[in-house]
Amino acid sequence: MSRQEIKIIRWGILGLGHIAKKFAQDIVSVQGSELYAVASRSHQKASSFANEFQVSIHYDSYELLVKDPLVDAVYIATPHSFHKEHTILCLKNKKAVLCEKPFAMNLEEVEEMIRVAKTNNTLLMEALWTTFLPHYQYVKNFLKNETFGKVTLLEADFGFKSTHSLESRVLKKELGGGSLLDIGIYPVFLALSTLGIPKFIESTATFFDNGVDSSCDIIFNYNDARAILKSTFLENTPTEAIFTCERGVVKVNTQFHQPTTVTLLQNGIEEHVDFSSKTFGYNFEIEHFNQLLRDHKTESELMSFSFSKDLIATLDRIRKQINLKY
Repeated sequence: MSRQEIKIIRWGILGLGHIAKKFAQDIVSVQGSELYAVASRSHQKASSFANEFQVSIHYDSYELLVKDPLVDAVYIATPHSFHKEHTILCLKNKKAVLCEKPFAMNLEEVEEMIRVAKTNNTLLMEALWTTFLPHYQYVKNFLKNETFGKVTLLEADFGFKSTHSLESRVLKKELGGGSLLDIGIYPVFLALSTLGIPKFIESTATFFDNGVDSSCDIIFNYNDARAILKSTFLENTPTEAIFTCERGVVKVNTQFHQPTTVTLLQNGIEEHVDFSSKTFGYNFEIEHFNQLLRDHKTESELMSFSFSKDLIATLDRIRKQINLKY
């Protein structure tokens, strides 16, 4: 297919917060993509966002966007607690859905979303963008090939000192706030995608006054390996991922969840591999999703329904241990 023949994928965005702005900026870098429409419950917010990113159409109703016949795909960037509702709204209107992580609030909601996607024969994928980043694909393949032997220990953290109020999306309980679902999902994702589902989980947490977790410490136990994971809104942490293998160490350097550098250490020798990007990095998942849509696929092999279910089920297990209920 020539460049001229590539089908243009017209995107819509539901929910116009911080992440939506990064996503909108990266769409521009993806050949064959157009940010065609955006929607917010606030007319002013929709208008302002459309002006900032030169979007053709803006709506003050999610329902109007999903009924627009020119929209091919919808990126859902609303708060966690609305993911199921908004995903199903799109799917029932035959709109392909890229839904921001966490996919939904629990396994039951995720399974319902997947059922609706299959019933409507419509593409659905969780937007866990780290999956598609070149540095993470490199690390995952490196570990799979066992160049340094098997992984025996994973240490991964994600933390920053939050300045959000308890009424913000990030910390509001009604919206699925707290460190585990917002940032703890990244270390958990690392462990699941490299080591698999753990045999045993040990979790402890601290809480803000409104009942959401301010920090979470997690240990995954496997037959021959462990993963020590942490998320916190109470302090700045290195936000690194260190895989200790039988014959060396693979280190994903700071801000491991976004385009970064990788350090390989073996026999006292360090090798640094740079995966820095001119974009935020959302373009890689957009490109993948676009190709799925062009190929008439309804599920991604890289971010499969099975993996998304394993991920949310694991988060459910952790929440049960720390007694975090939404």
